[in-house]
Amino acid sequence: MIEGLMIGLGTAFSVTNLLMVVGGCLIGTFIGMLPGLGPMSIIAIMIPIAITIGDPSAAIILLAGVYYGAIFGGSTSSILINAPGVASTVATSFDGYPLARQGKAGKALTVAAISSFSGGTIGAVLLMIFAPALATVALLFHSAEYFALMVVGLSAISTFAGSGQVSKALLMTVLGLIMATVGEGALYNLPRFTMGIMDLQSGFGFITLAMAMFALPEAIYLVLDPSRSNPGEGNAEIRELRITQEEARAIAPVIGRQSIQGFFIGVLPGAGATIASFLGYAVERNIAPKEEQDQFGKGSIKGLAAPESANNAACTGSFVPLLTLGIPGSGTTAILLGALIALNVSPGPRLMVDQPEIFWSVIVSMYLGNLILLILNLPLIPYIAKILIVPRTYLIPFILFFTLMGAYIGQNNATELLILIGFGVCATILRFADYPLAPLLIGFILGSMLEDNFSRSMQLYDGFGFILERPMTLSLLTLALILIAFPTYRARRTRLRAKGVADGD
Repeated sequence: MIEGLMIGLGTAFSVTNLLMVVGGCLIGTFIGMLPGLGPMSIIAIMIPIAITIGDPSAAIILLAGVYYGAIFGGSTSSILINAPGVASTVATSFDGYPLARQGKAGKALTVAAISSFSGGTIGAVLLMIFAPALATVALLFHSAEYFALMVVGLSAISTFAGSGQVSKALLMTVLGLIMATVGEGALYNLPRFTMGIMDLQSGFGFITLAMAMFALPEAIYLVLDPSRSNPGEGNAEIRELRITQEEARAIAPVIGRQSIQGFFIGVLPGAGATIASFLGYAVERNIAPKEEQDQFGKGSIKGLAAPESANNAACTGSFVPLLTLGIPGSGTTAILLGALIALNVSPGPRLMVDQPEIFWSVIVSMYLGNLILLILNLPLIPYIAKILIVPRTYLIPFILFFTLMGAYIGQNNATELLILIGFGVCATILRFADYPLAPLLIGFILGSMLEDNFSRSMQLYDGFGFILERPMTLSLLTLALILIAFPTYRARRTRLRAKGVADGD
């Protein structure tokens, strides 16, 4: 490992590769800030440019920089305008946007930047140490385990259910799962529930649904509620850019836990940063003291630090199956796999032996990239946060423009705009009725993966036998039950105690 690390340092610190890291981080950060233009789109565009570079190490370092730069910058639109353009930053908006509404946009962006840097850095260190061994562990996961992992992800619904809202959260989750069945199924490639509309053959687009659930209702709220003004409107100064020592001590263990958990989730092909961010948020809320749990979803810095640490660490972890097994763990790493093949690089167990300069330079560049992203972003936070100073008359068209553009670019289909408006109006009504929208999006994101792995497991084991035959599957499903039952039990115990105190009075 030491020898490989020295090879990586020598390759990554060349002038060309340093420029590739900086260029990739800059491009990825600014693309990530735009809703609808996620890492998949920009990496696909950048592949022809990367191929012309000639040097495989420089090309992969550039594309990797774009990847984690986009994830790093994707939190900005989630925090400032409640428009998560990437699935892995949806959980960031749960507490990031309320912080911005409280006039703490600068603090929220600072926490997100530090958490992202820490998650990516810890992930890079773990990748360096455990990559070969973790590749073997990843091969132990089959369809049954992935199905159970999706169930664990869905168990996060209890996290997003406020007091007395468990049934509402469950209903919204089921609705999200139903919406995920629209379009062609992975096993039979037959259209389902499309009502004869050709544009629904591929189902609803994530970008469209995310914008409809969060960004569009926010714009409608700004129109309908005159008292809901921008927290910084008319104020040229953005305050509270720094976090206090007390806040730093509060988020430090959160960052540590979720960076490690997020990395190991990212190692599993098919899991990725989205599940890591949702699980990170759910775990931190469930283990928080009762008085802090009530702050989650209302502007908790722990609720912001958890998903930001987890998703960046998971992005780093996703390079384990890509580089050591040649297995893409997500859509983005699938595109990176195509780029590697186009550059005549064969990812797999022999990559560390045959082309160690590529393997180790990518790992070293990840740490450099996270450091560069932190250096680039921290000084820009006061200027980025000033988007909230924009008066309402300009902010509403700004949100609507990026919402419509993100939905259209996501599918390149004008029908998406009609779907966006329809779902946006429904989401606004549901918000007025106090229904949580996050469980719907969780159900939609995990629904197709859940269905595919469940169907495959049922075929392989001829029924439900796979649950008992595979101990890892049973363990994960047990964990899901605990994640659902524990918050319910704690809430019931709190109610009984409160009732006992009242009776004693």
